[in-house]
Amino acid sequence: MRRLAIFAAALIASAVPVFAQEFNYTAVGTNLDGSTYRGTARIVWISDSTCAIEWTTGGATSTGICMRNGPAFSAAYSLQGAIGLVVYQILDDGSLEGLWTIAGMNGAGTEVLTPQ
Repeated sequence: MRRLAIFAAALIASAVPVFAQEFNYTAVGTNLDGSTYRGTARIVWISDSTCAIEWTTGGATSTGICMRNGPAFSAAYSLQGAIGLVVYQILDDGSLEGLWTIAGMNGAGTEVLTPQ
């Protein structure tokens, strides 16, 4: 009976994916007007391809959802009530290099997330 309980516990533990992994990054980018900014980003993986993301830059915090597909990583977010989109390329060193925009605005900003 004890072996069965140990086997059942091991089976259940192995069936539960290990998600909710958190990764922190330093964010450096350019705004739509060309000015620069610095801050941090935190990504929490929810599944093998989806995550939650939060940036803190210039005293503002924005949150969103994100997703990975091969070497592409994208996020939709809300910043002070505006909806934004960022598309990154995952580089070999683990950093993310991307372009972002906000709904209703012209142009795109740039951003690099470097693992801390």
